[in-house]
Amino acid sequence: MSKFLGVPLKKPSEVDVVKPLNNLIQSTYNGASEEEKAKYAEAVNEFSKQRNTAIWKFFEKYEASLEVVYAYYDQICALETKISVSELQIPFKWKDAFDKGSIFGGKISLTHTSLMYEKVCVLFNIAALQSSIAANQELDTDEGLKLAIKLLQQSAGIFQYLKGATPAAVPSEPTPDLSQDTLVVLQALMVAQAQEVFILKAIKDNMKEQIIAKLCCQAEEFYADVLRAMQKESVRSLWEKEWIPTIAGKQAGFHALTQLYQSLVCRASKKIGEEIARLRNSVDLFKAAQSRGGNETYLDEYFSRAKRNLAESTKDNEFIYNEMIPELSTLASPGKAQLAKPLPIGHPLATNFKDIFSALVPVELHRALTASDMRRNEIVNVEIMKLRESTQTLNAVLASLNLPAAVETADGNSGLPPSLKDKATEVREKGGIENVQTLLKDLPELLDRNREILDETERLLDEERDSDNQLRTQFKERWTRISSDKLTEMFRTNAKKYREVITNAIEADKVVRQKFEANQKGIQLLSLPPDQIQQSLPSASGSVDPNCSSVQRLKMLMEDVETIKAEREAVESELKAATFDMKDEFLLALQKDGAIDEPALSLARIGQVLNPLQQQVRESVERQKSLVSDIQSAHGAFVSETGSCGSSRDTLYQELATAYDSYIELSGNLQEGTKFYNDLTQLLVVFQNKISDFVFARKTEKEELLKDLTTESSRQACPATPALPSHYASTSGSGSDIPAGGAPSVPPATAAANVPYPAQVHGMPVPYGAQPGMPYPAYVPAPMPQSFNPYATLPYPGNYQYQGFPQGPQPGHYGTYPGTYANQQGGYPNQKPPGW
Repeated sequence: MSKFLGVPLKKPSEVDVVKPLNNLIQSTYNGASEEEKAKYAEAVNEFSKQRNTAIWKFFEKYEASLEVVYAYYDQICALETKISVSELQIPFKWKDAFDKGSIFGGKISLTHTSLMYEKVCVLFNIAALQSSIAANQELDTDEGLKLAIKLLQQSAGIFQYLKGATPAAVPSEPTPDLSQDTLVVLQALMVAQAQEVFILKAIKDNMKEQIIAKLCCQAEEFYADVLRAMQKESVRSLWEKEWIPTIAGKQAGFHALTQLYQSLVCRASKKIGEEIARLRNSVDLFKAAQSRGGNETYLDEYFSRAKRNLAESTKDNEFIYNEMIPELSTLASPGKAQLAKPLPIGHPLATNFKDIFSALVPVELHRALTASDMRRNEIVNVEIMKLRESTQTLNAVLASLNLPAAVETADGNSGLPPSLKDKATEVREKGGIENVQTLLKDLPELLDRNREILDETERLLDEERDSDNQLRTQFKERWTRISSDKLTEMFRTNAKKYREVITNAIEADKVVRQKFEANQKGIQLLSLPPDQIQQSLPSASGSVDPNCSSVQRLKMLMEDVETIKAEREAVESELKAATFDMKDEFLLALQKDGAIDEPALSLARIGQVLNPLQQQVRESVERQKSLVSDIQSAHGAFVSETGSCGSSRDTLYQELATAYDSYIELSGNLQEGTKFYNDLTQLLVVFQNKISDFVFARKTEKEELLKDLTTESSRQACPATPALPSHYASTSGSGSDIPAGGAPSVPPATAAANVPYPAQVHGMPVPYGAQPGMPYPAYVPAPMPQSFNPYATLPYPGNYQYQGFPQGPQPGHYGTYPGTYANQQGGYPNQKPPGW
């Protein structure tokens, strides 16, 4: 019948997706093994290659190209479920599909750091490619007809989807091709063209004339809707120059076909008068269709048939039937039959889609698993803290009573008590005082490293903000992107939290250093060889009968002390090893309810696993109370019977016992503190990478906006047409065609005689049924732009939704550090930022 219109493509730009995507995946899945990280990096590289192939495959308008671009769209959809898309900082840039450029070579474009924006642009190009492939089909074959129908309806479905998806993906003003008015036109156009292909197939399949008439009547209405929408003020300057005439011609043409096929129905039922009326109208409409479409051969075969049928029926009526010819306005409509409709977007679009990121679990599931692990770790740490605090209290009581050293000297051993020998041996095996001093010396370096990273990160944010504020002051209201302060609010909040963590760690370092200085002398003595410790002991003040009842009682109680400590070590090991896999349970909840109630599910499972161990912790703490009471009572009897109390040797034994406990505590604190700083470094590096990606994206956007503003300011508005000098003014009888006003007159458009199709307005057609003066907007060719279109100067997307710190290990969740010895002298306080 006539050519189909294909939608032009948006022009993409290449961009580095590898670095930002790698950074985000590493921060989200930072508990992955090295092998898994390597797989993730390989998948990211593959994704980058897939994008580079797909975005240029759009311009190869073949059916084979569809599978390539479908696969890329499917991969974006799959990736959306496995990462936090609001945290992905990639400056995707796409140019407007309908902009023709300018003498400066500029095109309307928009850059957004949003994967949703990339998805919308890819979908637009998929729909455009589908329309172009459909327009190139051989429509004289069933395969070509079926494929064109399928692609046009799919394209309509995508444009319909984009009407709702674009505002969410582009919170600022979009480029003209993604505006609501444009998408309405494109959806309606695709449906109208699909209906036209259905008509071609119906004619090819020799369907009944009544059905074809109804199909044509619906197509005429579809094209009338398209024509009205295309002539709206907001979009009428977008289209190629032949689009509106083509649509106007098709509207008239399908009205003509409606009358032609309905006349055949009348002929079959011998309604000669109505047949002639419809044929007359059909002939006039075919003329209008060819005139408005600018194609003298448009529907020529059907036009000839209508004229031939009109001549035959007129002759038969004059010589045989002599029926009255009814007025056209009295004839009933043949009715409408709609076959074309937008098809919903399928998932997946590609026939054999394979997810590159199959190794990544859905981001909601990953977050739930991470939150569940953190919840379990917190509960486990609380129970371990109870055990350790109780053991510390017990050790403090024993040290104050010089136990078990006091009863060991009662055996007649004048040397170092066996328990102190064991403690001194353990201290030397752990590196002695030198190990603690080395760890203490390393802490300031670790602290400075973390502080420098955070300082540099805040510097990047400050520089980006200052640059944005400077340009906003320079360009004022023309600097239309969102201010940095709004976008970086969450970044600033998280940086403040990290700063608080570092401040708390500095205070913890001071507490640890003070504890070391208070016990340095005893630790140094325990680090010496046994003979040197022996030489440092004061002389014994006397002997104690090892067989007295109080000594035996204390020895038995010391055995109970060792037993309860051994039990606690076992319980602590079981607590650390108490793990459970919530993945299947969370997946089931996600599939069933569409969401995961992590707290409820996790606490139920944690209760099942940890309740028996928590009961053992409570029993151990309660048993210690009676044990301490018994030890104190037995020690009182021991002192009464032996009078052994307060000697200088006993005082040294107490100091050594206290020094040993402090050494073990300090070693644990410093090891956990070192791990804390190292893990914090990893978190800060990830945080810095996110800030770097954000700053780079903002820089790219800034450069685009500056380029557009500079281009706009370099253009000069076209001056108004000057009035003609007075000596050129027309005079009576001069024969000049130039009126006194100075501008040449334009003759009014000449309407075709006796053509019932509506007249033209400003020389262009209006939709059928509209008359001059009615509210349908007439097409008026738009003037050349006087200044650069501002769509390329759009504001940055909405506030950066960076929620909390990166997933995975966080300060306050590394084993029992900080806070191993909370509420005791020394140790790192259990500090963590609010909201962790």
